[in-house]
Amino acid sequence: MKRFLLLAAFLLCAARLAHAAPQAVDVALVLVDDVSGSINDDEYKLEKQGYYDAFTNPGVISAIQGGPIGAIGVALVEFAGEGQVETVVNWTVIHDAESARAFAQKLQDAPRSSWGHTAIGEGVTLAMQDLANSGLQATRRVIDVAGDGTNNSGRPVEDARDEAAKQGIVINGLAIANESDIPWLQRHTHPPGGLGNYYRHSVTAGETSFVLEVHSYESFTEAVTRKLVQEIAGTVPPDRHG
Repeated sequence: MKRFLLLAAFLLCAARLAHAAPQAVDVALVLVDDVSGSINDDEYKLEKQGYYDAFTNPGVISAIQGGPIGAIGVALVEFAGEGQVETVVNWTVIHDAESARAFAQKLQDAPRSSWGHTAIGEGVTLAMQDLANSGLQATRRVIDVAGDGTNNSGRPVEDARDEAAKQGIVINGLAIANESDIPWLQRHTHPPGGLGNYYRHSVTAGETSFVLEVHSYESFTEAVTRKLVQEIAGTVPPDRHG
């Protein structure tokens, strides 16, 4: 009886240790998505559909399964102004078409978290916290920021970017064109040199980082699909400025 109890205790401890062991993935990726007031509900829906279509794209699934481990971890953060930043979809490990579709569905079903200003730095900061608490053993850590304007609320984005760089985290950007003709909005969405250059100089981090520019929400799916394949593979696009 004593021997049986010792064996049971040993197996229980082993099970707990196995459960606590971090899951290995090729990349831990946080999608950081702009939900500020400059993005209307129709544009937001196009973004959500774009993410769904990208994560269920056979090319993206092939890229995931083609890695040394064959799995990635993904989470979604939405940001508007300071105090309006939220992890909307927590960590999900994707390793095949079924798990990819499950994550895509969770992302699509999640309600919009906020409206407001544009606190990119706050979004990057929460993404770093999520990466630190992921429970995953990731070969690479990537933050993927998608937005249509400059940082105008909360923590300076350059401070957040520099902190991420020190931790070896790569930040990539998806700069979305906003064609509104409202004067104050134009200044926010079309900074000197263009939004793409703003992202390159103030948001992205890491030697393999890159920026893609989207000139219409209808092309969001194609851009996100291309971006995910590059991020999962850990390669730099031939034209890293997209």
